[in-house]
Amino acid sequence: MTSGHVVGALDIGGTHVSGGRVDVASASLETWSRAFEPLPATAGRVELLAAITLVARTIADPDLARLGVSVPGPFDYARGVSEITHKLDGLHGVDLRSELQAALDLRGSNAIHFLNDAEAFLLGEWWAGAARGHVRAVGITLGTGLGSAFSEEGELVRSGAGVPPHGELYAVQFRGADVEQTISRSALLAAYGTPANGDIDVEQIADRARAGERAAGRVFTELGIAVGQFLTPWLRAFGADCLVIGGSIARSWDLFEGFVRAELEPIHGLRTVTVATQLEDAPLLGAAYYAGEQR
Repeated sequence: MTSGHVVGALDIGGTHVSGGRVDVASASLETWSRAFEPLPATAGRVELLAAITLVARTIADPDLARLGVSVPGPFDYARGVSEITHKLDGLHGVDLRSELQAALDLRGSNAIHFLNDAEAFLLGEWWAGAARGHVRAVGITLGTGLGSAFSEEGELVRSGAGVPPHGELYAVQFRGADVEQTISRSALLAAYGTPANGDIDVEQIADRARAGERAAGRVFTELGIAVGQFLTPWLRAFGADCLVIGGSIARSWDLFEGFVRAELEPIHGLRTVTVATQLEDAPLLGAAYYAGEQR
């Protein structure tokens, strides 16, 4: 990436949109530029677009020529059109590229680039985080679902040995069912015996586990074992030398780290198994890096 300039970045999630300006020379987010707006689950098209464009305008000024946008799938990343139906329904079918071009007056064909949020996460960690210096890295995000991405020397890999179609591990079967039935927020809550819409969430279960509650500790033990067992054949076939874990559940890494490591220890060449060092900023950093690399 060319040094000496700033690239804007947005991270559109299921509950909020965040943004910032990334200094390319230092591979870091300009802290004063951080912006955040909630995206209510019941919000319609107008309200959602207002929040997203507000954050975009907040980080923009006349020197901003490029914008990277991290967004979950399903999404037409080439066209910039949302295909999401399971959340943020108001964005379905919306041409976000056109909306952002109009809001920021960025008219160049190479000005705005969209990227899957898990891929943005991995690129951010490879560029400025835990995966820096590694050749073949895999990133997974543990949260509402299971996000995944594969890279070789900073280039995204979406097919080939050890890589599922489009790099999407969430579509893979594990223990006779979709993997997200075992590895996800809802799976962890179900294992603990808490409904997904209840008052207790992953954070509270983690607190109970740290306080010594056996039932809470057990669900994180089982999660770590499952993550390690599920990823083993993929990491081995891909020849990964680094695995970096992010997402909201990664904040409880201390509770399942040892079990993941124990399962993955036999994999030759896997030098690093770690939680993200840019847990909050990695998607923004990765989106900016990706946008800056496009020609």
